[in-house]
Amino acid sequence: MQCPSCQSTDSRVLESRAADSGRSVRRRRECLNCEYRFTTYERVETIPITVLKRNNTRETFSRSKLLTGLSRACEKTCIGVSNLERLVDEIESQLQQRSARDVKSSEIGEMVLEELREISEVAFVRFASVHREFRGINDFVETLDSINSTKSELATVS
Repeated sequence: MQCPSCQSTDSRVLESRAADSGRSVRRRRECLNCEYRFTTYERVETIPITVLKRNNTRETFSRSKLLTGLSRACEKTCIGVSNLERLVDEIESQLQQRSARDVKSSEIGEMVLEELREISEVAFVRFASVHREFRGINDFVETLDSINSTKSELATVS
């Protein structure tokens, strides 16, 4: 590892610990040449995921874009940022485990909706209204009916 101060490649590791919920390793290092201390992170290299948009364009998957959309859907609810980040981590992990590197934006949206259904009905409906492009009140009513029917099915199973 090259020292940011003197560019020497000789350093020693002072401390190592897990970071990013165990998905990376944080290391404190000291340069053996100039004694400058610095931090490095070691992560598993991932292959980028390409999102196929509705308008047939392609773009690289963006965690921050997904997190922004979730934050908007969860405004003024009791869902914390840490819960949203955990949700994005889960979805990104599921996408990385797939063999296909291309994924439709609609698939990502449905994955989000599955998770939101369990967390908050309000956030679910807000996200669904954008993702499924609601055109009017009937779209909201249908979504609310589907939530109620799912609840009814779960109640009869219990």
